[in-house]
Formats: sequence, structure tokens, C-alpha cells
Amino acid sequence: MVEKASKVKSSTDAVQVESDAMVKKTKSTKELKAAKEVLGATKTDAVAKEIIKPFAKAGKRSAKATAEAEEKQTKEARKVSKTAAEIEVAKKLTKKTPPRSRTERAGKKYREVAKLVDRTKNYGLKEALELITNTSPTKFDATVEMHANLGVDPTQSEQNVRGTVILPAGTGKKLRIAVLAEPTDASKAKTAGASLAGNEDILAQLDKEQLDFDILITTPALMPRLGKYARLLGPRGLMPNSKSGTITTDIAKAVLEARAGRVEYRIDQAGIVHAGIGKVSFGADKLTNNVEAILASLRAAKPAGIKGSYIKSVYLATTMGPSIKINLNNS
Repeated sequence: MVEKASKVKSSTDAVQVESDAMVKKTKSTKELKAAKEVLGATKTDAVAKEIIKPFAKAGKRSAKATAEAEEKQTKEARKVSKTAAEIEVAKKLTKKTPPRSRTERAGKKYREVAKLVDRTKNYGLKEALELITNTSPTKFDATVEMHANLGVDPTQSEQNVRGTVILPAGTGKKLRIAVLAEPTDASKAKTAGASLAGNEDILAQLDKEQLDFDILITTPALMPRLGKYARLLGPRGLMPNSKSGTITTDIAKAVLEARAGRVEYRIDQAGIVHAGIGKVSFGADKLTNNVEAILASLRAAKPAGIKGSYIKSVYLATTMGPSIKINLNNS
């Protein structure tokens, strides 16, 4: 029985092998016939076999996969085929334009008045002030500003340049002056021209954060009462200070000086002093007197340890107008 079963199994395996061979032969014959039809009658069977060889065996890529691979290679070849000229043109098109200068970015009126100023020239003081009255692009009476670059180190406490000066021609501004003082001094302040003077009424306004004044003057005795308003007054530059003359026992004199055109200046972190010296309507003569007063005050405030050049450069400008450099040797 065992021998009979073994013979049957061997016979079955032989039939299966013969069947697989016939299927493979049939498939190969069909592919060969199709390849010959595509190539034409002039092609031999050997050439046709070579053409279908990659697709005849299992595991090889099909004709569709090969076509896709060839298409991909063609696309890559097109990308690489760009000439150097095309790449250069593309770079020029994507190249960023250089940033424009301040004059180019400014408005039409600014550009017109900027043509009157020679950037390469250092003007004399009187010549600069005569020119500056014609370089204001605004319709209102603009403020004339002075910017002095000092040769000091602002990080050193002994080189912090600070002071006050009374401008001979005034500032041209109508200041609202408030005086925190006892009733006797408050009446003197009112007589001198203070807009607001008193004690409890001013503190009540500060409690409500109402700042209806440009300058606050007080006495040393009442200064401690302003301590709790430091965060309100300090950032706005309204906190009284003895160096600026807003803490004094002579209230009437402080009010008169403030009305006469007292200007406080202080160096900034870049070592530059900024100050308003009047209005365009003042004319060159009055502005000249004010500039000379500020320059004299700056020279008097020169720190003792400074060697070499102290006032490096000075520029004048109107509100929203171009700047003009001054030649200090001729000022």
C-alpha cells in the first residue's frame, strides 16, 4: 500500500511540473510573437527575444514601469540642460534692489527743500540759519532744533553733561506752568505768570492723573509729597529737579525764567545733546543768539577729564526738514 501511494504521488508531481512548463512556454511564445509583430518581419527571433528579455522573467520591471522611468529621466535631463545664460538671467530677476536713502523715501516737499542743502559742505552759523528758514516743508511754524555730538562717554557718571540755559529770544512756546507751594508762595507764582498754583488742588489733580501743565515747580519742603507720583511724572519729564531749577525757594524767579525761555538739556545714550532753539519765524538773528547761548552753556559744562575734541559736530534742522551741518570754527 505504501509503495502504491508513493508511486501515485510521484506521478502527480511529474504532471504538475509538466503543466508549469507548458504554461511558461505558452506565455513565452505569445510574448515572442507580439514582439515580432512590433519589430516587423525583418527582425529575427533572436532580436525579438532580446527585446522582451527584461519583461519575460518574474521580478523584472514591466513595460509600463520602464516607460515611467524613462519619462522621469527625460524630465531630469531637461532640468540639467539649462544653460549658464538662463541661470544668470534668473539670478538677475530675483536679485533684490538696494534700499533707498532717506531722501528717496521722503515726500515730495522734503525732496524739494533737500535740494537746497549741500551735504558735503559745512555751513557757517549765520549762513546755516538763513538757509534753514527756507528748508521747512511744513505749513505751521516749525521748531528749529540743534543736535550736538559730544566726545564724552555717557556711561561714566562724571561725564553726564546736563544743564539749563535761558534763551535770549525765548523758545516761542506758550508753556503751562504749575506751582506746588504754600499759599504765600502760590500767590507770588500767580503774580509772576503761573497758570496753576496751589497745594491740595494740584495733588488732587495728580491723583486723577490729570496733567494740565508743561512744567511743575515746587519748594524743597513739599517735594516729598510728590514721591508717590514719580511713576506718573518721571517718564514724562515733569518731575521737579534741583539741577533743572524746578525745586527752589524763590518761586517767583523760577516762574519768570521758565516763561523767559529756559531750556534744559541732557546728553542721551549716544552722546548727543538735543535742544529746541526757537521757531522758524524768529529769523536768523534771534536764532543765532539762541544757538550761541546753548553752545556757551555746553562749553561751560565740559567735564574736567575730557581730553581732545569735546564738541565733535553740530547739526541744525527744522521739524520734518533736512539737517544742516555747522562749521564750528566759523560759529
